[in-house]
Formats: sequence, structure tokens, C-alpha cells
Amino acid sequence: MRVFLIFTMVTVLFYPAAYTFAGDYIVGEGDVLSITVYEHDDMSTVARVTYAGTISVPLIGQVVVKDMTVSQIAKKLTGLFSDGYIVDPQVNIFIKEYRSRKAIILGQVNTPGIYNLREQTSLLELISQAGGMTKLACSKAIIKRKTQAEDDSSESVIKINLKQLVEEGENNLNIQIKDGDSIYIPKNDVYYVTGEIKKPDAYEYEESSSVIKAITMAGGFTAKASKTAIQIIRKIQGKEEVLADVKMDEPILPEDVIVVPESFF
Repeated sequence: MRVFLIFTMVTVLFYPAAYTFAGDYIVGEGDVLSITVYEHDDMSTVARVTYAGTISVPLIGQVVVKDMTVSQIAKKLTGLFSDGYIVDPQVNIFIKEYRSRKAIILGQVNTPGIYNLREQTSLLELISQAGGMTKLACSKAIIKRKTQAEDDSSESVIKINLKQLVEEGENNLNIQIKDGDSIYIPKNDVYYVTGEIKKPDAYEYEESSSVIKAITMAGGFTAKASKTAIQIIRKIQGKEEVLADVKMDEPILPEDVIVVPESFF
């Protein structure tokens, strides 16, 4: 663990795990602050920001911290402790729990839901917190963000190409998630291959997808496969229809189910 000291009235420490310093982070309701006064353990405390935007500090009592950064709070407490309590106090403040800033992530992630944001939480970090993407996830993320306009209902939409971000290393696409953001990972267009093939599963649809490409993606036929009796189950106007004895070069559509039956000869 690396420790950096800034010799001012406020000592800044960086911890990699549970305790995180965030000098420019604006605290809000529910955030939990760890306040340490050097050589004065009786003054040190853990305080949760109340609905009214206050924290409770030993000897001082309720202190208003609404809309203040961590650095500003440390400076304020330093001044309050200096006023008849401690000579030359040194105050350290860490965000023990981030609870005031939240974002929601839905769609094709393993654990969709509402997540607390740290000082800086990137798109990929939030996806990781949500358990990563499912195998049916599309290669894009749609982020809805409230604008700063007076009309609270207005919002902007940001679309991120996850393939460019992850596979091509375009890190500028790994944007910081803001309080109130709504992230949606759509389901990719897929088709399904089942029956006598080696890897029955769902596979990503491409415009050039065909029966032979689908079979290849699924690992090829098993020894029992009937290669001349392949079927496609396709939804047409809401009803499932079976296309029998399809050819290998037959184009397929999203949500098609390619069925390779067993050969009895």
C-alpha cells in the first residue's frame, strides 16, 4: 500500500480498497465519512451524512456538510477544532461508503440493478460491478443522462461501441458514469443451433449468417447427425413455422432455431 503525505492542515492518504480519499468528491445523503484527527483518537469518528446534509462530530456536534467536497469538509473541521479544542489539528477524511451517488444498469448484464458510484466510476467498472455482460449481450451500451437544463425531464443519450472500447482499445469510450445515469446493454440478435451438433447454443447473428456458417460456429456435426434433414424453426407473423430439408447455403434470420436431427441409418 502506497501512502502519500501532503504536509498541510489536511493529510491526504490513498488506500486501494475500502477506504478511498476523494478530495473533490461532493458528499451527499448516505455517504459515510471516516474522520481521523491526528493524535486525538477521542475526536476521531465515523459519520454518515444525514438527510439534512449534516454529520455528527465529537465535541463540535452537528456540522453542515451539504454540497461540500471532502477537502472543504476537512478544512472546515480543522477550523472548528482549532477554535478552542486542539492546537494545530490535522484532519484526515476518507469516504468509507459511497451511498449518495447512484446509477442503474439494466439489460444483458449478470446482475442488473442500482449501484453506488465512487468518486470516479467508469463504464467498464460499472459493468464489472454488475457481474459482466451475458453471452447474449450486444456490443453497445446505451447511456441516458440527465442534462443540466432547468427541465428535469430532459436527458441526453450516449451510445458506446463496446467492441471498439474492449477489443480495439479506444479508452476514450470508457466514459465516467455520473449520478443518475441509466445504462442499458441490449440483447444481441442471435440464432440458436440445437440437435446433433457439437456445441448447441445461441450464437451472434450477422447479416451473412447461413445454415453452414451456423453449423460451423456450433462446432460441426456429431457422428449421428442427419446432414440432409436440417430444419429451421422460424417465427413468421408471431407464429412458429418449420422449414424442412433446408440447404446448407440457406440464409438464416435472427431468432431462427436450426435443428439438426439424428440420422437413423
